[in-house]
Amino acid sequence: MSVENPRIAICPGSYDPVTNGHLDIIGRASRIFDRVIVGVVNQAIRKNKTLFTAEERAGFLERATADLDNIEIKVFSTLLVDFARENGATTIVKGLRAISDFEYEFEMNQLNRKLAPEIESAYVMASPEFSFLSSTGVKELATFGGDVTDLVPAEVATALVERIER
Repeated sequence: MSVENPRIAICPGSYDPVTNGHLDIIGRASRIFDRVIVGVVNQAIRKNKTLFTAEERAGFLERATADLDNIEIKVFSTLLVDFARENGATTIVKGLRAISDFEYEFEMNQLNRKLAPEIESAYVMASPEFSFLSSTGVKELATFGGDVTDLVPAEVATALVERIER
């Protein structure tokens, strides 16, 4: 890995909540790139309401990735390619679980390439044990009293139960 020209990647997402699948992708990206910026989308500008604030989600990620020296967590409210440029990133890293993820990411990749042809996208296949895992599924499972302790960091599991019970 180059000190003079560090390879910087962005791992963007809503992370509402962060799952062990997200952490797997982030960890694997950290072994490929010199620096990985985990971009937490601030969805306050969108219609979709999140369970946790952007700051809470960023905090969960900071604590869950504390053992990875080349990870930085940042909240952003801009276009992804603008966020990547602002941070000197040359690659956007996304995880793929299934064909449906590929279809969506293919469309987003084409748009991002049009807006910022200098920024590449790299796709990491989900590890088999996480191929079914989504934040939406975790929230639904927790809402109905299901056990999510194997799916998310312990702190997130506790926060999910507390938030849902309110």
